[in-house]
Amino acid sequence: MTSDALHPAGSDVDTHPRKLTLHRHQGRILGCLLLLSAGVQAQTPDNWDVEGAHGVLNVNGVLTEGACRLDMQSAFQQVLLGATTANNLKAPGSQGTPVAVQFYLRDCLRSGGSQTDARTGSRVYDRLQPVVSVTFRGEADMNNPTLLSVQGTSGLALRLLDGEKRDVRLGSRGVPQYLTPGISVLTYYVVPERTSAPLVAGVYRAVVNVGLNYD
Repeated sequence: MTSDALHPAGSDVDTHPRKLTLHRHQGRILGCLLLLSAGVQAQTPDNWDVEGAHGVLNVNGVLTEGACRLDMQSAFQQVLLGATTANNLKAPGSQGTPVAVQFYLRDCLRSGGSQTDARTGSRVYDRLQPVVSVTFRGEADMNNPTLLSVQGTSGLALRLLDGEKRDVRLGSRGVPQYLTPGISVLTYYVVPERTSAPLVAGVYRAVVNVGLNYD
């Protein structure tokens, strides 16, 4: 939440708190900035107008809202796809071996949940089980925008699939999923795929940000 009322004129409080960019981040985040005045206690008179007898305390914080806690080992992951031979990628659309990626969600509360599937418009609801959808953000391949672009080679990009092997749309919320109170595991797959660009062998890499959405 931001409001001009929280930042009086002349305040040197940074109205744009630092954004910590992670490969994965959790839930909806509500920014919270507080400006508190702290005075030094003294005998009567209180010396509030005496220079050096009072100060200002700037407090910055972040209020997070989510039904689960994303395990730190899940928040920072290095996915190794191994070697894919050119013989397996002879034509556009040819794919290599899928590699599973798992996100462990801990301390999931019995808070219930409700979300609308962005693709079908259907509502996913439960009174006790939390509901989450996942958003993947990254640079789309210029030859096939449904794929995640890679750096270091040509003719190859990455397809993301959810646990049911459904395509993940970059930048859009995925299919809402029920979570088990306590610990839940979300599984996704990364698949190398040939594009229409000339195929050039080489070592490649890609970065994708993952967000968990609770409503």
